[in-house]
Amino acid sequence: MVNTETIRTIVGIIGNVISFGLFMSPIPTFVKIFKAKAVQDFKPDPYIATILNCAMWSFFGLPFVHPDSLLVVTINGAGFFIELIYVAIFFIYSPWTKRKHIIIALIIEVIFMAAVVLVTLKVFHTTKDRSLIIGILCIIFNIIMYTSPLTVMHMVIKTKSVKYMPFTLSLASFRQWNYLGDLCTA
Repeated sequence: MVNTETIRTIVGIIGNVISFGLFMSPIPTFVKIFKAKAVQDFKPDPYIATILNCAMWSFFGLPFVHPDSLLVVTINGAGFFIELIYVAIFFIYSPWTKRKHIIIALIIEVIFMAAVVLVTLKVFHTTKDRSLIIGILCIIFNIIMYTSPLTVMHMVIKTKSVKYMPFTLSLASFRQWNYLGDLCTA
């Protein structure tokens, strides 16, 4: 009989592989940006949302919040840095108005993350309480991350073109939701 810790590790590794695929899925979008030397009408929202999501999950996985969650920390730490690279590329090829949007969003995320860490460590004194509160926040930001590619839907409807809809990111996000749904019903 396989113990629960082994199952947890196997499912965690599978989740990490799928999540890594999600983090790498925007590469075709960034190839287009490199070739055009401009972001055109692509939006930075999915990448900015993913930075906060990865930061929250990395914090969640730390031993003083949720012990024995090394796989959560490793994949989200990697995702955090991958998304920072995407945002940096986006920043380089953006006009000033989009750069300003990126800067403001990142400053808000840093302030929010600092507040979450401070409140968590000062107010909640057990890993059970910290795991519950940060876990709820992580789920909220997970939903925001998965729905962020839809911020371009207004343009898709208006132009009747999916040219600026990040297809591979949308597909990978959809597959990730299917994976999570399969785990919940198993």
